[in-house]
Amino acid sequence: MNVLEGDLSPPAGRFAIVVARFNSMVTEALLHGCCDRFVRLGVAEDRLDVAWVPGSFEIPLVARKLAETGQYAAVVCLGCVIRGETSHYDHVAGQAAGGVMQASVATGVPVIFGILTTESVEQALNRSGLKSGNKGGEAAEAAVEMVNLLAQIGPGGSLTSVPAGFGGGRIPAR
Repeated sequence: MNVLEGDLSPPAGRFAIVVARFNSMVTEALLHGCCDRFVRLGVAEDRLDVAWVPGSFEIPLVARKLAETGQYAAVVCLGCVIRGETSHYDHVAGQAAGGVMQASVATGVPVIFGILTTESVEQALNRSGLKSGNKGGEAAEAAVEMVNLLAQIGPGGSLTSVPAGFGGGRIPAR
């Protein structure tokens, strides 16, 4: 069995990060964690472009437009939707998630969902670096891993040879 698996080695190319201004105390921390993790993974800061949008609902359109340019290996989407007293949360969170997925599928470019959907401000702060790690950093890792995995699959879905250390022939432990 041939197992394809991305790794965290620094891939070539530029990365776009789309960040919502709404809930900026959280999203700025997510952005910091994302950029920091990219740099720690060997992606130089001058290969990162940041686009600010008003809120999480606006992220998918800008993410798709950036992916369509062909200038980016991946697009990371960072936002924060916190449940309130009305159904607004459900609409924004659901549409943001669906839109990010559609942007990725439509363009063939990894578009990574780093939008927090939380029940409280406390949960959002914890997931943006206070207690539970930084989900922005995890989104950067996902972007690098997906770029490396897609490089193995090759253009048009034709498999390329699997380099040593990429899990070729290895069966994952259960």
